[in-house]
Amino acid sequence: MNNATNPEIWLTHNGHFHCDDVFAYAALKMAFKGNEHILVRTRDKEKIANAKIVFDVGGIADEHSNRFDHHQQGAPRREDGTSYSSAGLIWKKYGERAVSAELADYCKEGTEMVTTIAKMIDERIVKMIDLIDNGEDQPSDKRYNSIGLAQIVNDFNPTWDMPPYGENDYYEDHCFNQAVNFVFEFLSNKINQYRAKILAENHVLAAYQNGIDDRILIMDRSMPWNNTAFKHGFNTLFAVYPAQKNGQWMVDTMPIEPSSYSQKKPLPAEWAGLVDNELAAVSGVPDAVFVHLKRFCGAAKSKEGAIAMARKALAATD
Repeated sequence: MNNATNPEIWLTHNGHFHCDDVFAYAALKMAFKGNEHILVRTRDKEKIANAKIVFDVGGIADEHSNRFDHHQQGAPRREDGTSYSSAGLIWKKYGERAVSAELADYCKEGTEMVTTIAKMIDERIVKMIDLIDNGEDQPSDKRYNSIGLAQIVNDFNPTWDMPPYGENDYYEDHCFNQAVNFVFEFLSNKINQYRAKILAENHVLAAYQNGIDDRILIMDRSMPWNNTAFKHGFNTLFAVYPAQKNGQWMVDTMPIEPSSYSQKKPLPAEWAGLVDNELAAVSGVPDAVFVHLKRFCGAAKSKEGAIAMARKALAATD
């Protein structure tokens, strides 16, 4: 789609912008990184007719001709009957391409990871943008509206008392592009967070399957492991892994349920709040260095020491 000598015209409406048109443009920019294009914000029918991609304006939804509006009668709906916004329509066609472009160093379009992440973004983010934009749903707790993505994007709009910048709507376009840059980074972060979670699940599964004692999960890197353990029904009671910065090895306990602060088997009560030599003497692990007062985690200077702490905790009766 790239022609450096004759840039394509991508077009959306001018005036007040919302999360759907901002997200749609951010997704397009991600999907076609490096594309030479000009974004035009207008409702001029002739300009709309001549643009390469049109979203959130124009009265047509036809992905084959790159028209992505949702305001007209008969606009597309999802299989569950809810309405698309321009964000959902753009993501439906270009979501996997956007994810693939963002993860170019990791995987290609069409791979399972790309497909999975594109679906996660759609289900957890894009669909909510669609619902809010179409007035079909709002966050149930109104206190959180002010920090939701849709409201944050809305707050990029110029206020009523901002000075005019001429007939070309320069200032409004500037604000729109600020919002797009924000959403682009948000989307990039989400994609990479989901990528990391998928990779973590694969690593944790392998560590569990290759372990000697299924009650102690031993990993060679620090990564999220609780959700994988719950999802796959691990028998894990303790997880051992290297701390990210200080060279120590952590001993984590398994929560009773996701997000719980209670553990299936806490570290021994007599270890609670102890550090260094005192902990080493009480625990019998020479390089033990720390146990949290609430007994949900501890640490040793070595992998062997952390494993020894986990094994002793298994044998404890409290």
